[in-house]
Amino acid sequence: MATITVRGLDEGTVTALKVRAAREGRSMEAEARSILTSAVAVDDDERGFGTFLVETFGGVGAPPIPPRDEFPEPMDLP
Repeated sequence: MATITVRGLDEGTVTALKVRAAREGRSMEAEARSILTSAVAVDDDERGFGTFLVETFGGVGAPPIPPRDEFPEPMDLP
């Protein structure tokens, strides 16, 4: 397993990482590992538009479409 060192993080980023790690019940290192792993796992552009639609609207469902009883009269073209 590789090790990396990240230098130059501003204090706000470090504080936010500490808070997020505490909220998730893990160490800062474990939280940073989780963030990095999920960030490089699948790029949104690689998923495809159909997958995005299913993930976003999959549980919404469509309104019922009633059956047609009447149909419009055909046009009388000259």
